[in-house]
Amino acid sequence: MRLAKLASVCTGLLVAGAMSTAAFAEQQLFVYTSMKESLIGSLKAAFVAKYPDIKMDHQSAGAGKLMAKIAAERESGKILADVLWTSEVPDFYQLKKDGLLLPYISPETKGAINPLPDYDGSFTAARLGTLGIAYNTRFVKTPPKAWADLKKPAFKNAFGVANPALSGTAYMSVALLSKTFGWEYFEALRKNGAKMGKGSGQVVDDTASGELLASLGVDYITLDKVKKGATLGLAYPQEMLVIPSPVAIFKNTPNLDAAKKFVDFLLSKEGQEIVAKNGTLPVRTDVKVPPEYGLPPVADAVKRSIKVDYPALIAEKEATVKKFTEIMQKK
Repeated sequence: MRLAKLASVCTGLLVAGAMSTAAFAEQQLFVYTSMKESLIGSLKAAFVAKYPDIKMDHQSAGAGKLMAKIAAERESGKILADVLWTSEVPDFYQLKKDGLLLPYISPETKGAINPLPDYDGSFTAARLGTLGIAYNTRFVKTPPKAWADLKKPAFKNAFGVANPALSGTAYMSVALLSKTFGWEYFEALRKNGAKMGKGSGQVVDDTASGELLASLGVDYITLDKVKKGATLGLAYPQEMLVIPSPVAIFKNTPNLDAAKKFVDFLLSKEGQEIVAKNGTLPVRTDVKVPPEYGLPPVADAVKRSIKVDYPALIAEKEATVKKFTEIMQKK
């Protein structure tokens, strides 16, 4: 009888242990992101090594495609992702307005710079994207130092800007430059033969090929091409274009613990070192970017950055895109 009882207790403990282990192994995490595959892949590898109990998957796509996917999932009644991480700040304001984001202030934010006004934890900057003047080093021997340099004869018919209707980063840049220097700045660029291209990658490609001498260049796009042998440089005028890439947790995620752990890891020194090694600015001042990228220090970039009123930029987008297009299509 005692043996039977003991066997029963042992069996119960084994079943409970197995159930506990299964539950422990069943943590899931799904991230939607517009970050390049090398960056999210490196972060994923380090994250699952630290948290082997969490099964992490991700989908990489452009921010516009991800927002369309999220909209379709809302219609069907369930957003499949737990976390969103892109560079389209206005999207996060809209998702917050729609009540879809869960405010979460990670303990790691104490070591990070926050460039977002009215921060309440609904979304947190996890990377700082920069745009500068990408130029072809074969033909441009004196790098431009100021935005005004692009109005000079040296860049006649040879400077390109991505279409702000197609590129979120191009829109942010056009909006910030027009607010800082006025629309007369773009009028002067157009008089000097500046061109409107398609995507942000395309204008940098045209600069690398020599079709353009310079373009409005996103840091990681330009630096990736330099790594592959492109003869490109990236110059940063005093007034810097710095666009944060926020991370946020969806309000109704069933995997809240895993989502919080991912945000914590992303903002941690370990996570931010991975961000820096991928050629983009971290949000922590205790993390240095490898010198070969030529990026300014984090604190300096934030200090020099053109300040952004995101709600205003969202409200003015249609008018801004229309005005820029009219200018750039002038004969």
